[in-house]
Amino acid sequence: MSEPLRAAVLFAVALTACSSPPSPFPAGRLVDLTHAFDEHTIYWPTSPGFEIETLSEGMTERGYYYVAKRFSTAEHGGTHIDAPIHFAQGRNAVDEIALENLIGPGIVVDVTGACAEAPDYQVAVDDFVAWESKHGPIPGGAIVLLRTGFGDRWPDRARYMGTDARGPDAVADLHFPGLHPEAARWLITERAIRAIGLDTPSIDHGPSQDFGSHVTLFARNVPAFENVANLDELPESGFTVVALPMKIRGGSGGPLRIIAIVE
Repeated sequence: MSEPLRAAVLFAVALTACSSPPSPFPAGRLVDLTHAFDEHTIYWPTSPGFEIETLSEGMTERGYYYVAKRFSTAEHGGTHIDAPIHFAQGRNAVDEIALENLIGPGIVVDVTGACAEAPDYQVAVDDFVAWESKHGPIPGGAIVLLRTGFGDRWPDRARYMGTDARGPDAVADLHFPGLHPEAARWLITERAIRAIGLDTPSIDHGPSQDFGSHVTLFARNVPAFENVANLDELPESGFTVVALPMKIRGGSGGPLRIIAIVE
């Protein structure tokens, strides 16, 4: 090999070694969409709250600091995922949800005005049509986030859920917005979404008795994210959602760490 050619090859190898590999995610501002788990975390009235116990804390005999804790939580509370098996026999449990269903382009449908006037508002097909009139069709594989404005009420149980009572009798007093079952059906038949989430305790509104949106979405293996935080920090489009739950084998739900990358 001639000296000029050898020098060119070595230069090319050096450039390759020094160049950064392409990023698997888009660059942008990171937004945490997760409420921290603590004694204030909101759970369904029939579920116990989040508990954490310190097992060890302090300096050890060997001269280093050490802390270890133990926590206990129901599957459905705080920022969490509803796996399809939660309301659809034979559908995906938490550990069976494909990663592709948990990462994708996000959109925010803002219905804060309607929800301020009607706490039990159900997000309708017309709300999605209105979003599309401004932004174009909902992208295939989108993760749809519904901003009701109730996230601003966290962690005040009475204002967030309609009641701060506990136990089975309290369920009848729940009041918060959700997704109308007809809109859920439209999203899975007329559009192709990967997942859906919102800033309330349930994808169905508080007074629901049959949980029609849960049943409709989960029959098609579309998971839901509930008690999502900080939706007011997101644009209506132009971001990526990454939603990774605790991988509980056979779980019907579980704690979720969800973020957005705003491009």
